[in-house]
Amino acid sequence: MDGMSAKKTVFVIGATNRPDIIDPALMRPGRLDQLIYIPLPDEESRYQIFKSCLRKSPVSMYVELRALAKSTEGFSGADVTEICQRACKYAIRENIEKDIEMERIRRDHPEAVMKNVEDEVAEIKVSHFQESMKYARRSVSDADILKYESFAQTLQQSRGFGTGFAVAGSVPFAKFSGGADE
Repeated sequence: MDGMSAKKTVFVIGATNRPDIIDPALMRPGRLDQLIYIPLPDEESRYQIFKSCLRKSPVSMYVELRALAKSTEGFSGADVTEICQRACKYAIRENIEKDIEMERIRRDHPEAVMKNVEDEVAEIKVSHFQESMKYARRSVSDADILKYESFAQTLQQSRGFGTGFAVAGSVPFAKFSGGADE
C-alpha cells in the first residue's frame, strides 16, 4: 500500500481468528492502525442475533428466544445463526413430509373428507429448536478465547495503550497557553 496516491480515503478492514500468525510487518505503526478485539456475544447480543436471524421466519409464539440466548453461553454469532438455520430446515422438512403424507392419503382414500390443512402456516416450533440444539456446538473453545484475549492484551501493551497517559494539563510533553490549545 506504500505509494498509493489516490485522493480518496481508503480503509482496509480485516478479520482473523488466527492473530498469532499475522505477519509482524502488518502490525507496525502506520499499517493497521486500529486493532480491535471483539469478544463473543453476551446474552443480550445472542438474543438480538436470534431475533435478527428469525425476523422473516414464522416462529411459533411458544418459542422463547431469551431462553435460547441464555442456553447458548459461549456461542459465537455464527453458531447461533447455525442453530436458527438448522431449526428452519427441520420445520421445512417436517412440513414437506406432512404434505407428502396428506397427498398419499388423498390418493389412497379419495372418498375421505379431510379437514383443509392447506391453509395452515408452517411454523418453527420448540421441537425444531430442541432438535437443532442437539447438534449445536461452540466453534470457539475456552482455550481459543484465552489465546485471543492474551493476544489483545499483548498488542495493547506493545502499542503503548493502557500505560497510564494522563489527561490534558498533566501531560509532560503538552504545551498549554493560557486557556486555548494551539
